[in-house]
Amino acid sequence: MKHLTKLFITVLAAVMVLSACGNGDSGKSSDSKEDEKTTKIKHAMGTTEIKGKPKRVVTLYQGATDVSVALGVKPVGAVESWVQQPKYDYIKDDLKGTKMVGQEPSPNLEEISKLKPDLIVASKVRNEKQYEQLSKIAPTITHDTVYKFKDTTKMMGKALGKEKKADELLSKYDDKVAQFKEDAKAKYGDEWPLSASVVNFRPDHARIYASGYAGDILHDLGFKRPEAQQKQVDKGKDIIQLTSKESIPLMDADHIFMFNSDETAKDAELTKKTKKDWTSSNQWKNLKAVKNDNVSDNVDEITWNMAGGYKSSLKLIDDLYEKLDIKKQS
Repeated sequence: MKHLTKLFITVLAAVMVLSACGNGDSGKSSDSKEDEKTTKIKHAMGTTEIKGKPKRVVTLYQGATDVSVALGVKPVGAVESWVQQPKYDYIKDDLKGTKMVGQEPSPNLEEISKLKPDLIVASKVRNEKQYEQLSKIAPTITHDTVYKFKDTTKMMGKALGKEKKADELLSKYDDKVAQFKEDAKAKYGDEWPLSASVVNFRPDHARIYASGYAGDILHDLGFKRPEAQQKQVDKGKDIIQLTSKESIPLMDADHIFMFNSDETAKDAELTKKTKKDWTSSNQWKNLKAVKNDNVSDNVDEITWNMAGGYKSSLKLIDDLYEKLDIKKQS
């Protein structure tokens, strides 16, 4: 009897040990499955399979760099900023240790390869020719363009296994948009919504950013596009180039927001000359926004155009509160 009791206890102990081992293996198996999980991302250049949750990310356009930081993933590599090189001031503290891998249209493939990335985020408009080479280095996903920050946030959220975080970010943006509409309506009353133009001068022409980064955000916020500009957007034009002062009336709106190009550029003086020439013309002086002193000159070029990301979109909305002297109601 004692022998049977000892045998029973021995068997029971063995079963408990195996059970404990089984529980431990189950935990490891779950982690392993997460690491081995494959996500398919449909993007501008095809479909890419991504294994696990990428941690070493290289971003090849400014908006993707911004979004990566917003999602809590510091890129191991990123392209240089257009101005304030090599990193925009508003984000440089978040990119300490990030390796610069060239410029958007011509990233350094050798430097990218050295970083051993497990995900590359590129754009078709900039990197179509390099896509196959990039894909040989690491799984590469692309967006058609470089300024659709909401699309970039969704795409990167899925690729990085951070869909919940991406949803939270976009929900925060939507809340900020809704608050702005409420506050703008409180200030302008029946005059709201206002129409708006985003204008930029170049050495030999002027531009209206009817859609694009700032244009799309203004549209989200409830601003109207002038009818003539909307017709161009309907034809697929984001940027309207004006080569003659006779076209200045296309700029007219209730409010004009103007950003200047890099003052350190070689052609900066020519740009200043063009701006002075155009804004001293009768066509400019006859614009409704000019007559009513509703022109915001020198809005930040990076926030309004070059950054193209999620974090900068929130900065743009904050900038509008200041430029239009809108008070927050709650």
